Amino acid sequence: MSEIPRNDSQQPRLGLVLTGGGARAAYQVGALRAIAEMLPSHARSPFPVICGTSAGAINAAGLAMAATHFLTGIKRLEAVWSNLHTGQIYRSDLIGVLHTMLRYFGSIVSSRMAGKPVSLLDNTPLRQLLACHLPFRGIRRSIHAGALHALGITAWGYASEQSVTFYQANPSIIPWKRAQRIGVPSRIGIQHLMASASIPLIFPAIRVNREYFGDGSMRQFAPLSPALHLGADRLLVISVNEKKEADCERIKVTGYPPPAQIAGHVMNSIFVDGLDADLERLRRINQTLSLIPETQTGNMPLLRTIDCMVITPSERIDELAQAYASSLPRTIRYFFHAAGAMGPKGSAMLSYVLFEAPFCQALIDLGYQDTLRQRDEVLAFIFGQQE
Repeated sequence: MSEIPRNDSQQPRLGLVLTGGGARAAYQVGALRAIAEMLPSHARSPFPVICGTSAGAINAAGLAMAATHFLTGIKRLEAVWSNLHTGQIYRSDLIGVLHTMLRYFGSIVSSRMAGKPVSLLDNTPLRQLLACHLPFRGIRRSIHAGALHALGITAWGYASEQSVTFYQANPSIIPWKRAQRIGVPSRIGIQHLMASASIPLIFPAIRVNREYFGDGSMRQFAPLSPALHLGADRLLVISVNEKKEADCERIKVTGYPPPAQIAGHVMNSIFVDGLDADLERLRRINQTLSLIPETQTGNMPLLRTIDCMVITPSERIDELAQAYASSLPRTIRYFFHAAGAMGPKGSAMLSYVLFEAPFCQALIDLGYQDTLRQRDEVLAFIFGQQE
């Protein structure tokens, strides 16, 4: 992969890539807890490079802050996710929901609302939650202690139309610029996480420096690239979407799709398609490079294969979400029911915004069990012993 700088250090660097997916990101915490339990209790993070997008950015930041004590960071994240309530992410009270929606639809019909940040939901509570639980000074401490090489948080710039990776890293990292994606050195803070997790239309755009940003999964055509630019040699990806079968049965449907079903497909196109395409691209590049004799690649030091392991859910998360739909606050249930999100056809959309402890705990348990089943493979990959 010729555009990626080579790691000049003697020690290989394992990169962790945490994708977006709203409430689905709880799955990542379970997977990471399983990994933490495979290592000594006081071990440092095995991931010198950590990159996150959307809700995955929040998990990434939490890990980076506690890179000197991996298990502590995982327990901190698990404590938040396993006790989560919708009202801690966005306003779910009747007055708050009505006020936000009236502003949103008012902005469509009135020019006086133009330019003001509007969205279907008000995620001010999320900002307060992050401020309470994430000590951002820990990122700098982790870097200085040598436990963290780089943290990258990606968001989409609405004005520049660029996928921007804000990173806090070892001074050796050089900013990069590629087609519609750049790397910008920053001091990571709440604004970066809020911007990266700002699902379009559902949550408001967030201003960082000179422009407004939205969810980092939008038009992120190369989600694996930031970790490689930040010095990773190998990648562990924790996805929040189950593997799709190559052959899908075409089903005859009756009736027009409800708004929530359409919104669910839009969400999937934002959070899923970019990663799947980039993983396929990486596999093809690795396969091509394996066919080139070493005598020829020796003159191209930047051209190399990248080993990658992906952990994915063994169950359909949208179906799991439907079982926990009743845990949503009554006000939110009412609006979601009107949009068709409470039925089977709307479960995909529901799975992204169901920030309730029972659902999140179920995802944590699923991620934990899925990763434990691959214990030998995971340990071999972390320690570079895979064949």
